[in-house]
Amino acid sequence: MLINQWTMNSNNWCLYQGFWCTYLFLKSVISFQTHFRAFDSDVFIVAFPKSGTTWLKALTFSTLYRHRFAKDEHEHEHEHPLLNFTPHQLVRFLELDIYLNNPCPDLESVCIYKPRVFATHIPYASLFTSIKDSHCKIVYLCRNPMDVLISIWRFTDKLVLGYWNASRENPDKILFLKYEDLKEDIVSQLKHLAVFLGVSFTEEEEKQGLIEEIAKICSFEKLQELEVNKKDLFVTGIPHKEFFRKGEVGDWSNYLTPAMVERLEKLMQEELGKEKWEIGATISHPPWLNAWRSICKRNWVTPV
Repeated sequence: MLINQWTMNSNNWCLYQGFWCTYLFLKSVISFQTHFRAFDSDVFIVAFPKSGTTWLKALTFSTLYRHRFAKDEHEHEHEHPLLNFTPHQLVRFLELDIYLNNPCPDLESVCIYKPRVFATHIPYASLFTSIKDSHCKIVYLCRNPMDVLISIWRFTDKLVLGYWNASRENPDKILFLKYEDLKEDIVSQLKHLAVFLGVSFTEEEEKQGLIEEIAKICSFEKLQELEVNKKDLFVTGIPHKEFFRKGEVGDWSNYLTPAMVERLEKLMQEELGKEKWEIGATISHPPWLNAWRSICKRNWVTPV
């Protein structure tokens, strides 16, 4: 049910099932919720926009299907799809792509590789029951709201909290990752992701450096420099290159003043409450706010 609406950047937004959605995607969201049927083997990648979705798509795709692109018995290495296709072409969005112009798409033709992997920005509470009731896997990636703010200039609490709470209730179904943890220790996080997806790396694969290879081909720098990610448009009309900004942790400190940080901190505390602190240090007060205060001191700015 629609209960409110507003306009921003020439886009009309409506409040649908507790989250803001543009009218452009509302029809596809409803089609997805109405017609999609999940398989127990399905994998869903979820994140708020500009929280590392593109990177997580590349990492999950490369980890899950790694045996398809490994060297054969003749030591011939198969060309990796990421060299010729964008992460969004390999792991497609449900509401932003697959269901955008077709209320009943042929999902078998959409997903060349098995098991099927999809992406969505929809909050957990609004996922169709077949997804929640099945044994499918959900990988959720959260990011420091300050960095998300700089990338998209708006953020929400409902998406993060919905998946955070659901991951605590059902950790075998939902893996809650943090962008900052991926940046800090990609190897450990990839091993964690592989175990969750049921495709753990073998000792031989680790000795061969396969985890590092996946991390390298999926790195922000590598993806950003690929020609396929520099040209053409996403299905919604956004240039593919716009999905790659900086990918840095803490870039918000180059844009937000101490007063802005104080205000955002207060808003997050009011909206998220105690869960904000339970989610983890990477999106709460320490250490990143303390680091920001140190930066302020070094630059002779009075911190809050």
